[in-house]
Amino acid sequence: MPDTLTPEVTWAQRSSSTEPERNYLYVNLKTPDVAKSEANLNLTSNNVSFSGPSKKGVSYSVSLDLYGEIDPENSKVNHSDREVELVLRKKELKEEYWPRLLKTDKKMHFLKTDFDKWVDEDEQDEAGDDDYANNFGGLGGEEGGGLGNIDFSKLGGMPGMGGGGGMPDLSALAGGAGGAEGAEGEGEEDDDLPELEEADEQKSSKIQEVS
Repeated sequence: MPDTLTPEVTWAQRSSSTEPERNYLYVNLKTPDVAKSEANLNLTSNNVSFSGPSKKGVSYSVSLDLYGEIDPENSKVNHSDREVELVLRKKELKEEYWPRLLKTDKKMHFLKTDFDKWVDEDEQDEAGDDDYANNFGGLGGEEGGGLGNIDFSKLGGMPGMGGGGGMPDLSALAGGAGGAEGAEGEGEEDDDLPELEEADEQKSSKIQEVS
């Protein structure tokens, strides 16, 4: 019988009191070599559970009792050969971040902050439209996946096995505003085009006069 391991889980979040699509959790389950067809993923309003065998002879299993409620029907999932990526819609619209991912405040060795996606609460607006969740549809799974919206009403929840993790103090990792500056730069180049065309016409005219 294969060994059962708890996969590494990373997470980050965004919040909004007015826009549901900006009020979500990033949760990644590191489950390498687990085929999508063999995986069992269940989402309920307060729990995420996953189990599945890998091609390397081990099996992964984890159940996460969440700090607050999520909206499974408006959550998203992408399963690849390396991990299961989740964007979980928080049910309650609230400006404040969740203090932690899990209901319990006990520290869990497998739960880590995703520093690549984390943005401090007071700086999350800087991430803007380039934020990860808004571009989630561009992800492709190696199992022939791509983004899938699961009909979670057909999935049953597994009994919570407890578990949790405290969130460490984090430094700001807000997204840059380079995109806006780049757009302005492109506009300036467009404005210069008529002047270049005019210069070419004057040059052509001078050539004709000389000839």
